[in-house]
Amino acid sequence: MANFYSYFIIGFSAIFSVVNPLGAVPAFLAMTADDSRSKQRSMAKRASWIALGVLVICGAIGSFLFRFFGITLPAVKIAGGCLLFLIAVDMLNARQSRARSTAEEAEEGVIKEDIAVFPLAVPLLSGPGSIVTVFILMEKASTPVEHLALYLGMGLTMFLSFLMLSEASRLTRIMGRIGMNVFSRIMGLILAAIAAQFIIDGIKEALPGLKG
Repeated sequence: MANFYSYFIIGFSAIFSVVNPLGAVPAFLAMTADDSRSKQRSMAKRASWIALGVLVICGAIGSFLFRFFGITLPAVKIAGGCLLFLIAVDMLNARQSRARSTAEEAEEGVIKEDIAVFPLAVPLLSGPGSIVTVFILMEKASTPVEHLALYLGMGLTMFLSFLMLSEASRLTRIMGRIGMNVFSRIMGLILAAIAAQFIIDGIKEALPGLKG
């Protein structure tokens, strides 16, 4: 049971940091400025469910994809760590990462009637960074209990994402732009540390002699 809790905390903190739902709040408000609160809540709910489905599917088939393309876990850790570090740098600078979504995608979302699937669920909530993180964590998990802990971490992350997006206007008023930037920077710092650890682990596994 202790192993379950420890892996749940590790998985949840990593997935929540890279998803960073609070960072999606400004884009969500811009894209739903003319919508009623009930419609905003409905889109936030559907987007959270879709994003959860994307992460769960990616977690379930990740090992198969690795074997199919002949990709080793150390390679995924190093590449994924580099990608997450780029996202973390943008978060530390309190700006939207183009590795997560582009300005063109955000502009398209503004003119769309329904943004739940694109660009809200994908790529804002379940983008390349979160998918790579799930891939790596699932490959590191060695028991069904650890896999369950990760799935629960994904579920809690998307539940919190739904709450933050459905209360986006209220969160913006309470925290203000400065408060949201501070939160983004804290998440960016955590994500940078996670990214560095992924890279270190990948290099050690690719070059076993370094472990000595």
